[in-house]
Amino acid sequence: MTNRNHKNFKGALISLLIAVLISIPVPTSASENTETPPMDMYYLEELMKVIQTNYVYDITEEELIEGAVKGLFYSIDPNSSYYTKEEFQQLMESTAGDFVGIGIYITEVDGNIEVDPIEDSPAYDEGLKSGDIILEVDEKDVEGLSIEEVSDLIKGEEGTKVKLKIQRGSKNLIYNITRKLVQVNPIDYSVLDNGIGYIGISEFNQHTYENLEKVLDEFDDKDVKDIIMDLRNNPGGLLMEAVRSLKLFIPEGPIVHIRYKDDIEQTYYSTLKRPKYNLVVLMNEYSASASEIFAGAVQDTSSGTIIGVPSYGKGTVQIMMPLPYGDGMKLTIAEYLTPKRRNINDKGIIPDIKVINNSRTKDIQLQKAVDLLTK
Repeated sequence: MTNRNHKNFKGALISLLIAVLISIPVPTSASENTETPPMDMYYLEELMKVIQTNYVYDITEEELIEGAVKGLFYSIDPNSSYYTKEEFQQLMESTAGDFVGIGIYITEVDGNIEVDPIEDSPAYDEGLKSGDIILEVDEKDVEGLSIEEVSDLIKGEEGTKVKLKIQRGSKNLIYNITRKLVQVNPIDYSVLDNGIGYIGISEFNQHTYENLEKVLDEFDDKDVKDIIMDLRNNPGGLLMEAVRSLKLFIPEGPIVHIRYKDDIEQTYYSTLKRPKYNLVVLMNEYSASASEIFAGAVQDTSSGTIIGVPSYGKGTVQIMMPLPYGDGMKLTIAEYLTPKRRNINDKGIIPDIKVINNSRTKDIQLQKAVDLLTK
């Protein structure tokens, strides 16, 4: 580039920068104006104009607005978020426990997409087994695709079919599975050899209480009085499902206090006259939110013993709000306190008996619970 061309280019660049700068309202010097203009909607609109005029890549006004909406949540707590239409639909499905599909969990293992069918789901009923590897979806090779991409291929409308090519050992199998409404039962249970009832709750979705009631009815028929409630890796879920479940274990009195804006408070109560179970609750660092409400209520009311390590420490309540375009948001609207009014946000529930699972071959926390109930 010659000096002349270089000067022309430099001059054009300076002109462009000046044009950009003067198109945005900026505060003048203190001698001219002592007040800084507010960062209001006009400021945002002007920034959008600058981006659209000068940004080197194509971007629509809709994309900028969506980014600005997401930015509204930048300055508030990490549990409040904005979701696009697709993201919000997935969020609602995961929380509700109902979704249309074939009923499998998929994970990536050594570059392969492995399945784990949900019990009583279409995939389970058709014979898919845990560890099966997906090779094709509707004759499309899934090699190199992400879990999200494979999941999108499997999804579809209720009543439609999806064709899966599966590898099981040395065999390749073909399954044509009809998509149906799948209800996720988050309860896993058994009666251990020593007569202790074991209940694992993976999340508090809308089917938690109803299935927990069925399990306890079965335990009552078998005269099971000692119960281990496993809330490890339970991320939480629906507040009212946790409250309803606690009413089966917590004696008469407060279960949880919910504190809203301006110190408006709501308390949920148990009416149970006398608990009939000897209860031990297992938790770990991934036990959060509704599972912490459960553990905190058991601990504060002396209704059982908490074993494990300190929980996650999410002491807030969110509401999920659908928005006009199918999008939505999750917003923190309250914080909760245990029956004794402990705020566990960022602190977690401290177990009564601290036990670290540091063995690859043995569940030390579970064994400690068994030992406690059998001594």
